[in-house]
Amino acid sequence: MDYHVKDLNLAEEGLKLIEWAEMDMPVLRIIRERFAKEKPLSGYRIGACLHITTETANLARTLKEGGAEVYLCASNPLSTKDEVASALVKYFEIPVFALRGEDRDTYYSHIKAVLDRRPHITIDDGADLVSTLHRERPDQAEEVIGGTEETTTGVIRLRALARDGLLRYPIIAVNDAQTKHLFDNRYGTGQSTIDGILRATNRLIAGSVFVVAGYGWCGKGVAMRARGMGARVVITEVDPLKALEAVMDGYLVLPMNKAVKIGDFFVTVTGCKSVIRKEHFLEMKDGAIVANSGHFDVEIDLRGLKEITKNVRVIRPEVEEYTLINGRRIYVLSQGRLVNLASAEGHPSAVMDMSFANQALCVEYIIKNREKLEKQVYLVPKEIDQEIARLKLLSMGIEIDELTEEQRKYLSSWEEGT
Repeated sequence: MDYHVKDLNLAEEGLKLIEWAEMDMPVLRIIRERFAKEKPLSGYRIGACLHITTETANLARTLKEGGAEVYLCASNPLSTKDEVASALVKYFEIPVFALRGEDRDTYYSHIKAVLDRRPHITIDDGADLVSTLHRERPDQAEEVIGGTEETTTGVIRLRALARDGLLRYPIIAVNDAQTKHLFDNRYGTGQSTIDGILRATNRLIAGSVFVVAGYGWCGKGVAMRARGMGARVVITEVDPLKALEAVMDGYLVLPMNKAVKIGDFFVTVTGCKSVIRKEHFLEMKDGAIVANSGHFDVEIDLRGLKEITKNVRVIRPEVEEYTLINGRRIYVLSQGRLVNLASAEGHPSAVMDMSFANQALCVEYIIKNREKLEKQVYLVPKEIDQEIARLKLLSMGIEIDELTEEQRKYLSSWEEGT
């Protein structure tokens, strides 16, 4: 078996971590048990570009139990847990191509290693796998029957590809499932981002001014958790509707050029580039801490920061100190990459349970409906969303009401009024 991981001697530790995560992923476990019996993915090769975490390992196990050949590479150079990658190779015989801290060339060589296996289905987180396939191997893309996309940034890229008429196979936007973004993006990003900042800095959040750039579901989660820890939270936005929502939720809304003058912590979660720029750094207070929880490392303009810096040093693990030409010090976490994965462990297993249940069921859906799907970006079918929510509630021991026949009729008719 061909693979590229750091050290297979780490596998035993990785196996324990995978088992620990699996305990809190009951929905995916139910799906894996069914897949093991029915083998709905038999005969298909799946190429996945995801964060190599304990939760991803349990998704890969589920897909393999369903009969698929699974090949895995990292969707971010700093998010790989080497122990987990090694365990997947040694104990589950799943080829993994990922090293924590890999450089750009290695990162893309690993993506190409997965593509070399000529997958029938792609699973992506950020669309690097899909974009590489479309850009460099357009003929091979015709062999793919479908794919899924995990995150907001990737969905944006894929919808642009479809809009230009260049998308070569159907893709389901898993990120847009309600059982994904309402929970993973909000509660997962919120908790894990704060976790990453605390692990990297050990700074007190209570009483600080905490600036969140972007008030989508990820931004809402980060803002909620920062406020819960006693911070005074400021939101920056470009969308008037989201800005208005933030105001109504009780946050102070400012443009970035004003927020930088008062902020102690800054977190970008926009999916856009150069959200914090050179002119912003020059206005920040001495000691400001800057982190990113958006998918790509483009939200913080590090190139512009270096242009106004006279000295850089690593002062703590995952903390770089930039001494500016004006003498102030700015602290950038995790090289501007995903702080929740680079400095912590990413989203908790309980919330990734729903996200990866969506992935597993959407892969099955693509196979069952391969002849019907066109070359476009699809929403997750409502019945999959509903089933995952039902299974999650069941696993939590929570019961809900059911509509009576009278209520069903009322909701489906127009005759009754006042």
